[in-house]
Amino acid sequence: MGVSIKWLKQYVDFNWSAEELAHRLTMAGIAVEGVNREDDDYILDLDLTPNRGDCLGMINLAREVAALSGSSLQLPTVMVQENKENISKLVKVEIEAPELCQRYAARLIKNVKIKESPQWMQEALIHSGIRPINNIVDVTNYVMLECNQPLHAFDYRLLGSKILVRRAHPGEKFTTLDEVERQLDEDMLVITDGSRPVALAGVMGGLNTEIHDATVDVLLESAWFLGPNIRRTSRKVGLRSDSSMRFEKGTDINGVIYAANRAAMLIQQLAEGEVAAGICDVYPDPRKALQVTLRPQRVNYLLGAEISPAAIRSYLERLQFAVKDNKGSLAVDIPSYRPDIEMEVDLIEEVARLHGYDKIEPGLPGGETIPGGLTRYQRFRDEIKNIAAQSLNEVVNYSFISEENFDHLLLPPESPLRKVVKVANPLSEEQGVMRTLLLPGLLQNISTNLARKNENLAFFELASVFHPSPQGLPIEKLKLGGIVCGHHDLNWTKQRIEMDFFYLKGIVENLLWHLGLDQCEFAVAHDVSYHPGRSAVLRYFGDEIGIIGELHPLVLLNYGIKQPSCAFELDIEKLYTHRRTRLRVDRIARYPAVERDIAVVLNHKVTAAEALAVIRDAEKELLKDVVVFDIYTGAQVAEGYKSVAFKMTFQSLDRTLTENEINSSVSRILERLQQDVKAELR
Repeated sequence: MGVSIKWLKQYVDFNWSAEELAHRLTMAGIAVEGVNREDDDYILDLDLTPNRGDCLGMINLAREVAALSGSSLQLPTVMVQENKENISKLVKVEIEAPELCQRYAARLIKNVKIKESPQWMQEALIHSGIRPINNIVDVTNYVMLECNQPLHAFDYRLLGSKILVRRAHPGEKFTTLDEVERQLDEDMLVITDGSRPVALAGVMGGLNTEIHDATVDVLLESAWFLGPNIRRTSRKVGLRSDSSMRFEKGTDINGVIYAANRAAMLIQQLAEGEVAAGICDVYPDPRKALQVTLRPQRVNYLLGAEISPAAIRSYLERLQFAVKDNKGSLAVDIPSYRPDIEMEVDLIEEVARLHGYDKIEPGLPGGETIPGGLTRYQRFRDEIKNIAAQSLNEVVNYSFISEENFDHLLLPPESPLRKVVKVANPLSEEQGVMRTLLLPGLLQNISTNLARKNENLAFFELASVFHPSPQGLPIEKLKLGGIVCGHHDLNWTKQRIEMDFFYLKGIVENLLWHLGLDQCEFAVAHDVSYHPGRSAVLRYFGDEIGIIGELHPLVLLNYGIKQPSCAFELDIEKLYTHRRTRLRVDRIARYPAVERDIAVVLNHKVTAAEALAVIRDAEKELLKDVVVFDIYTGAQVAEGYKSVAFKMTFQSLDRTLTENEINSSVSRILERLQQDVKAELR
């Protein structure tokens, strides 16, 4: 932004050179990139931070100079001579979207004469980077630069007497002043004559009500629009104007009327217009003044300085803040033209700016030095990642996903996984919500790699999922997810191994063994995203810690995956809770182990895991290990049943087991199998 020093001196008198002014403003946090000479004037090139949008107005910048120099601020006197026509009979304003437009004011100036603006105004605009057009448009731009309040002038005869501020209709089209037709949507705010748009609020006016040489009557708009909405609209239509830039950074809602009157007065002077009596001002919810309490001791604590309460008060009053004593603290009224000040620390920054950053003595941070290191949970998390990395490749996915993923995963409408945290300002529709599970990202990893002819894939991700909370921040849970697809590459040391359910189950069991959770139970799962009969939930003494299984064919089809794929997802917090320290050494048995095989016939509804649990419970003293080595269904087994074969290992640490002891143990096991799961010896 270019600032004319000649223009600036109309509001505040100072004796500094242009270079010294630039230095003092920069040291006060208002950066000046350079100083340029223009005829008999100097132009400052400002580089404002986003929080100081108020300094886009010449008067507000003059306030800063007055505070730094100790000079007084001279505001332009505004006196409007009104005719006898009342604007209430000529203009009606209605705000249909008060959440986006909190105030809209209008003044009517009749019988104007369109011509060039005077030389002094043209020079002021040119030095600020704006091209002069005519006296009406130049006045709106001049007042915008002066007051940081964008204005817009309509041809009243082309506009009509009604103004309706509303959201645009989906698919509505509108041609702006630059003669480009814009496609609008319902998130954009438009100014209309009751039916058709006449301006894209806060961005640019319309070609259909443009001020031209034949204009006689002018309707002047001065309003307050919601900054984030103007920024989104400007980005969507690809149009960033001086007005939109100011609304984006925040304007003064209580400065709307002053700017409208200032512009009406200038139009009256430069275009010989007649101003209708009154202002049409729609302000449904007047904003209350903000008051912030400032503690002098807190100022010195944060700044590491020794500034007296009187000096602190003086700095704030030089900024034209109203200050009152309040039981040892200061009650400060924040002007509406400073929307960047919201809390005590913001006022402390203002004190530091005026006191001078260079006057604050540098010092090292105090406090107790604490040696760094990872917590137990952080070390556990790293251990999980190291174990998973032995078999899988790590991937990192975005936490933002599309809600369409829940349809792709076949989740029912009532699924708790559909209750999501929505992103307030998503980068795209595909990243509109926070993920509640890791599976969508892992499936997309498989799909993307297969599309690029990368096969035999094995991935894992250790990351957070998010669930809505009735209060405060979302609930964040750490999960470990994994997915495999394809087979091991062949080489001379090993045969081809399919990366199927049992391959992935082995990876998960290896992880659980390292964590001391080798007694984890695999039970039948009923998750719609997984293949029925080829998936299992993991439980540790009744507590569900995750799921594993082959993914449902329809789910794979939704992600464009033609090969069978298996996945798992584990709750890291539950793994951490149940983790047991594994013994590194154990007593070596001096006496031999004895193996016995049995095959029993079970109802097909009874799982092998249930039978294993019965066997382990039936013989806790001598049974060292038991595994399933065969499951058979066929001609020799009745329909609805299956044959399951178990290999049992018996051993004692203090004696050689006799045949009678082993036979007795096997008999007890068979008896319990018959009682608990109706098993019959085959």
